[in-house]
Amino acid sequence: MIRSMTGFGRGEASDATLAVNVEARSVNHRHLDIAIRLPRALGSLEPDARRLIQARLERGRIDVSVQLSTLPGAPLQQIRVDHALARAWASEARALAEALGIGGEVDLTWVLERPGVARVEETETDAPSTWPTVAQALSDALDDLVERRTAEGEALGAELRALHASLGDTVARVADRLPAAVARRTERLRERMRALLGEALIDESRLATEVAVWAERTDISEELTRLRAHLDQFALTLDKGGPVGRLFDFLLQEMNREVNTVASKADDLELSQAAIAAKGTLEKMREQVQNLE
Repeated sequence: MIRSMTGFGRGEASDATLAVNVEARSVNHRHLDIAIRLPRALGSLEPDARRLIQARLERGRIDVSVQLSTLPGAPLQQIRVDHALARAWASEARALAEALGIGGEVDLTWVLERPGVARVEETETDAPSTWPTVAQALSDALDDLVERRTAEGEALGAELRALHASLGDTVARVADRLPAAVARRTERLRERMRALLGEALIDESRLATEVAVWAERTDISEELTRLRAHLDQFALTLDKGGPVGRLFDFLLQEMNREVNTVASKADDLELSQAAIAAKGTLEKMREQVQNLE
């Protein structure tokens, strides 16, 4: 199964107090390029998140956004009490009252109202303990992303199979045309020699030599053999699936090189037209392959 490099995925998970929402987007890229946006409290989890993504994806620009929210009923803030400072306030107040001969008791309300004794802080998130929840949400988002990339990859695979078949037909047409092209070239040489020699006899041995020289210069049998081998490898790789984008890039470059050679050697209108058609098909295949992982 081949996969596209473009897609979107979303995942959610929660624990007793927090909910984690993850969105993952991917687009085409020559390599695996990961960008992760984490809340500041979870910044230390980026290496773990990156490893999790690397284990699932091979290529593409991956943008991951992680958001935290507090569940209904969970406290958003917490109270911090400085017990040592509270005892100091109470002790000093009693000592002062005794020294001045002033009566009265130090009560809890008075102590809590003293500066620094009690303060309200935002609830802190413990990153390590939150990782299992983040990992679950991220895994779900990656599952969703991979599923969509796979669905798009199936469509790309169908298109590539059709283009592969078209290119194979073109190569077969070129091979079928070769004998007629040789015969046509031979007849052209014969006509030229008749025009030059008039009623004189044509030197068949010289004609055969000229034909042989032309045939060697315009022979494309090796190019066609390599083209067929590349086409076979392309089909096998397409059936095998997996991360095939880089290999397809290479195969298409090689096929394009062979087709260009065929076009440069072609001394026949139909062969030239077939080579142009093959180049057009290869360009369409290259456009599709750019989207593959």
